[in-house]
Amino acid sequence: MLPPTASPELAPRREAALRFLYDRINYERAISVPYRAREFKLERMVELLARLGNPQQGLRVVHIAGTKGKGSTSAMIGSILKAAGLRTGVFTSPHLERIEERLAIDGQPCSEEDFLGLVDRLLPIVRLMDAEAAAGTPPEDGPTYFDITTAMALCYFAERRVDVAVLEVGLGGRLDSTNVCQPQVAVITSISFDHMKQLGNTLESIAWEKAGIIKPGVPVVSGVTASGAQEVIRHVCQQRVCRLIELGCDFGYHYHAPRGLERAPALGSLDFFYTRPSSGRSYQGLPLRLIGEHQAANAAVALATLDVLCQSGWEIAEAAVRSGLAEVRWPARIELVARQPAVIVDAAHNLASVDALVRALEESFFADKKHLIFATTQEKDLRGMLARLEGVFDRVIFTRYLNNPRAVPPEELLGLWRELTGSDAELCATPAEAWAAVRCSAAPGDLIAITGSFFIAAEMRNEIARHPFEQIAG
Repeated sequence: MLPPTASPELAPRREAALRFLYDRINYERAISVPYRAREFKLERMVELLARLGNPQQGLRVVHIAGTKGKGSTSAMIGSILKAAGLRTGVFTSPHLERIEERLAIDGQPCSEEDFLGLVDRLLPIVRLMDAEAAAGTPPEDGPTYFDITTAMALCYFAERRVDVAVLEVGLGGRLDSTNVCQPQVAVITSISFDHMKQLGNTLESIAWEKAGIIKPGVPVVSGVTASGAQEVIRHVCQQRVCRLIELGCDFGYHYHAPRGLERAPALGSLDFFYTRPSSGRSYQGLPLRLIGEHQAANAAVALATLDVLCQSGWEIAEAAVRSGLAEVRWPARIELVARQPAVIVDAAHNLASVDALVRALEESFFADKKHLIFATTQEKDLRGMLARLEGVFDRVIFTRYLNNPRAVPPEELLGLWRELTGSDAELCATPAEAWAAVRCSAAPGDLIAITGSFFIAAEMRNEIARHPFEQIAG
């Protein structure tokens, strides 16, 4: 849960701080996102941190990249380490409701006071770097939004003396602002198609960009199972003399899905095992709060990562593993927010994520009628996502999120849907209209799924909170 908002006298300072950050180059809101050394400039990030006293140098870091699953894996690792008694910082992106979510210690987002203090510390340094960059030949840009928020997280974790910092990559890996760290272990959760204009249009090229987080001699845990992408990661690990622990080769899992979640709460479970003797600890019947087989794969990657830490002297008891997986919460990842009817909010924004959502709905929910509210982002695989959703839902509503210019117009989604399926769908101009339309017509035995983007997930969660069904999920 987010902390309560601060006193009214902080509101003007917070508004000014947010304006300073949102006025920066922000690729989370850009219509077209580049991914080149000119824009994603690690030298600029190194310089920023040097002027801040290099807070990253005193941190023990778990560094996590991947096309999907990196946020969930970060959350699971953070939850287990907290349960083990370790003060744990977790840096993730994007945020759903408030920017403070990105900088969390022991599951609690930083306070507004701490957030404002961090902005105050960075602002004069960033302004000076802006001026120096503009005066260069050729002129360049100063630190980006993500550079600054990453630096804020590293300063915050260092000042609060966390025992470990879990850092989620923002985009790619090789040129990402987080790639200035020297981790205890590097993690690549998965490789699938997303951000192709930035990372390449083959799984191998995407894998190469993700593998950019691999540092010489640092152990690597990989959940990548696609053969071409696997070979790229193996090759990079061999070049950099890194021990590699792979899902499907060194460790595996069995997932036991919860059933009937529309009726009552239940946890799934997984069995985790190593395929080679004496490689590490195995577990039977671990509880898993997060829903879906893909989350069991993420949990397996998290457990293998924790084993790497244990082998270097960290103490993480089985009880901490069990309680951490049972208690972790990660909003907008097949998040059940209401029952009767069941309401699912999911941030799926590529084909692999949509596949995972559909599979989880088929495994764990039994509904009389399924409603879909869908909005997504430009430069995504619209055709692929919509084709996968065909035949799954009885009713489809297209809308758009409002708080970001990257939204696809719902009319465009409808045209593509008609072309793909030969069937019609409803249009709603805003998330509020979409929620009102489905809320007044869904029966208690129905299921409502809201998906397509982090941004629609955030806006719809707010609508649901303002206008809930009577019974809210526990």
